[in-house]
Amino acid sequence: MRVYVPLTLPGLAEAYKTGELGTGPLVAYAVTPGLREWYGSDDIEELEYAALGRAALASLRLLAAEPEAPRRRTVIAVDVPDRAAGADHDPAEPGEVRLAGPVPLAKAASVHVDASDAEADVTAAAEALPAADGGDDDAQSVVDGAEDHELLWFATQEIANLVGRGD
Repeated sequence: MRVYVPLTLPGLAEAYKTGELGTGPLVAYAVTPGLREWYGSDDIEELEYAALGRAALASLRLLAAEPEAPRRRTVIAVDVPDRAAGADHDPAEPGEVRLAGPVPLAKAASVHVDASDAEADVTAAAEALPAADGGDDDAQSVVDGAEDHELLWFATQEIANLVGRGD
């Protein structure tokens, strides 16, 4: 099963340094029955894109909690055994799954990161999250503005350059 793990760039740097993602349990997003129902599609590519989008929103939440982190949403796609992810963890969060323990970085399939030109919108979205969560429609519009930026795809071999440790 492919899961999408939300991170920040410092979180990706830590994973690169240690060779694994997290210590568990680790929140991730995947194509689950709940996501299928919520999204209303059977197209696997659309569903995986929706799971990636849910992880990007979770990355935005991580950024809101880490003001010193670069304002770029970061998601890593990882392949894990189906039994490792289980079903929807929280019915209110379609596609959210929990991974019991650390995941070797070697299981990563790709990394998805905002381009630098998204930083202003991502910064504004991270700042607007509390108000958006409180029901403020204008703040929600600002949060949705971050979604106007597509995450860029990077091969796992590019992680060193993404975290500033490339040669």
